Amino acid sequence: MSRKNNTRIQMTTSSQDNINLDNSEITLKQVIMKFREWYRYLLSKWVIILIFILIGAGLGFLYSIMKKPIYTATTTFVLEDEKGGGGLGNLAGLASMAGVDLGGGGGGIFQGDNILGLYKSRTMLQETLLTPIEVSGKQQLLVDRYIEINDLRSKWEKTPKLIDVNFPLKNDQNGTLIPNRLRDSLLGSFINDLNKKYLNVTKPDKKLNIIQVDVKAPDEIFAKAFNDALVKNVNEFFINTKTKKAIQNVRILQHKTDSVRNVMNGAIYSAVAVADATPNLNPTRQVQRIAPSQKAQFSAETNKSVLGALLQNLELSKMGLLKETPLIQVIDQPIYPLSVSTFGKFKGLVIGGFIFFVVIILILIFRKIIRDITSETRVEV
Repeated sequence: MSRKNNTRIQMTTSSQDNINLDNSEITLKQVIMKFREWYRYLLSKWVIILIFILIGAGLGFLYSIMKKPIYTATTTFVLEDEKGGGGLGNLAGLASMAGVDLGGGGGGIFQGDNILGLYKSRTMLQETLLTPIEVSGKQQLLVDRYIEINDLRSKWEKTPKLIDVNFPLKNDQNGTLIPNRLRDSLLGSFINDLNKKYLNVTKPDKKLNIIQVDVKAPDEIFAKAFNDALVKNVNEFFINTKTKKAIQNVRILQHKTDSVRNVMNGAIYSAVAVADATPNLNPTRQVQRIAPSQKAQFSAETNKSVLGALLQNLELSKMGLLKETPLIQVIDQPIYPLSVSTFGKFKGLVIGGFIFFVVIILILIFRKIIRDITSETRVEV
């Protein structure tokens, strides 16, 4: 009985495997037939597909003609910056004699890649936009050039407040712009647009301190002028900030040195003046000459010692200033003609035709699927 049961089980298993194989073959056949059906269906719509391809190619060709060329102005420079206190820490003890702190300088204000963020800051970009340039013998602000190349004035015709806005407005006594809500709002939108579409600041090699600043714009003059002004403003701000404390120390020491020198010189002249004032002094009245003379001489000697220490600290402070000053050496600057990238006509034809080809294929497939589902529903009803 067991053998018969085993034989039946084996026959049943083999028959089930055959059924599964038949089902798989049928499914594969259905897929192939479905593919042929879709192919014939799309082939029957070749006229519609061809029309859409031609429309897409035409629109792509038109876009390539209307698309403005993009000019790229590139500046690369190397930044060498002394890191850490180093030698300045050794000078701090000597300078403390004069009450001056030599350590730190610019400190950690700009370390690592922070200068890259400085290039995209609102302060630097706003200052650059308000930089005047000369175009065809006329002075023009970069912000006005930006408005011109983007044709913003025509877009503002329906808004009188925007039409009347001018850059810059009246300056205050410190030379900075008087706050104005509308103007500041426009500058903010310009700066956001510049950061997104125009400006790119990178370090091509993370191991090196080479920084690359790219400005891309549809106007060649704006791209070069904005790049030059931005690099100049940021680098000057960077150097001034890094050396601000060291410069203040040098000025303080210089002022103290000059003051002590003047006091010492005055004491020396006072001692000589006392001697000249008593040429035939009575020997019994030496106090009239010796006391003032020795007092002036003591003052001169004291100030001489202080002056020597101050001069030493002044020179050390100047050395510290040189150490704190970062070296920024420009490697390449943008020159005319700038590199230009255009959207080719052939590229426009191919991309436009391909996009519309994909779109019409998807539309036809979706339409047929909906039609098949609707027809199956009707048959079942």
